[in-house]
Amino acid sequence: MINKEEKINKFIDLVLEENEKFNLTAVTNKEEFKNRHIVDSLFPSKVFDFENKYIMDLGSGAGFPGIPLAIYFPSSKFVLVEPITKRCEFLERVKVELELNNVEIVNKRVEDLSKENKFDIVVTRAVSSLNILLELSIPYLKVGGMLIAYKGKKAQEEIKEASGAFKQLSCHVEDEQIDKEVENIIRYNLFIKKDKETDIRYPRNYSQIKKKPL
Repeated sequence: MINKEEKINKFIDLVLEENEKFNLTAVTNKEEFKNRHIVDSLFPSKVFDFENKYIMDLGSGAGFPGIPLAIYFPSSKFVLVEPITKRCEFLERVKVELELNNVEIVNKRVEDLSKENKFDIVVTRAVSSLNILLELSIPYLKVGGMLIAYKGKKAQEEIKEASGAFKQLSCHVEDEQIDKEVENIIRYNLFIKKDKETDIRYPRNYSQIKKKPL
């Protein structure tokens, strides 16, 4: 059985190998990759319990933050939602080669998912601005569930811009996490809690969400 560190290193190798065919990341130095992508993906686990949870990675892309979290928290079930087929094919390869039996890959737009299965946590990194992201994620959470939005230095601006979405979707910022220790990198994560059931209207079609965010 492959241990966690071996799985992380193998994952990095797979991403960098795939990167030669498809543009998955601008970072090609292995150590820089670890700091920018792996450490960043695992950062919320310093303050939040990811054990025994049902978790969606919204817009997983090359597998961040879902794959590193799935490696470190095998007791949890991860659903990686990604609309681009080529990326899903890559994620399926990662799942098999890293023996990640706790991972499911879903090749769909998130707003096309059934809302019957409610998640404990939705994680999302580098997907969209918060006012759009809230509508794409909050409807799929259980009441009391948490959206963990990986953000950068504009996090506070995005919170202000999303005031209408917070109200319409009955959720609030429960906590914030910031790390300025690494030079030139600001890690800023928002922990957003769902307070009550979401109106059945949401999420709307993506074109509507983008054209007129809440």
